[in-house]
Amino acid sequence: MHWQPLGERNRQPEWMDQIGIDAAAHDQALRGLRRINAFSGAAGSLFSPIKALAVALDHSRPLRILDVACGGGDNTIALAERCRKEGLAVHIDGCDRSQQAVAIASRHAAGTPLSGTFFQADALDDPLPPDYDVILCSLFLHHLDEDAAVDLLRRMGQSCRHLVLVNDLIRSPLGYGLAWVGCRLLSRSPIVHFDGPVSVQGAFRMKEALDLACRAGLGGASIRRSWPERFLLSWRRPDLSPEAP
Repeated sequence: MHWQPLGERNRQPEWMDQIGIDAAAHDQALRGLRRINAFSGAAGSLFSPIKALAVALDHSRPLRILDVACGGGDNTIALAERCRKEGLAVHIDGCDRSQQAVAIASRHAAGTPLSGTFFQADALDDPLPPDYDVILCSLFLHHLDEDAAVDLLRRMGQSCRHLVLVNDLIRSPLGYGLAWVGCRLLSRSPIVHFDGPVSVQGAFRMKEALDLACRAGLGGASIRRSWPERFLLSWRRPDLSPEAP
């Protein structure tokens, strides 16, 4: 890996994305990401707009949530646990194109209060189910070129009933430094050590991410900074109204 200036995106192949990755190495990397995700508190930033949606809808059934490109399911499970602790009724599923990641996520979820399931699906190629109130993704957008990112956001907006949420890295010197140090402190995985800083080099700045949302037809999307040097992009369908029973 060669460090590059951060003025422009510098997407490089990440080890985690390689087809046929060694199962043991993949498992070690996902364990490292689990610690990093827990430290970053991504579930907390995702929870606030989900709670606000639940209050706005004020209906009796649980909110249905889909976490696309969920990887090892860390944020999916953490978000479900946060909702349970706060007394918010939700049903959360996760999908990923990697059957290996789905198996790891399912194993990790065993014995937790997660009411949903994990299933194999490619968020870029397979149809997104239309029966979810919220469709979200975490740490996935930076893997994509601009056209693919716009297409994903458009499809998420078209498929969700109410809300799109995107949690991702911010491309900045601070973000790069945090990734370099944090990945080495919180994981022994060479994959994580390599992919963490590379991910920041390929990430979007906040204005760039908001521009992608506008190109995807998500007019009125908002974006805010969250810890640690991440953004949360939110878009709520403008015709928000309580559903008929």
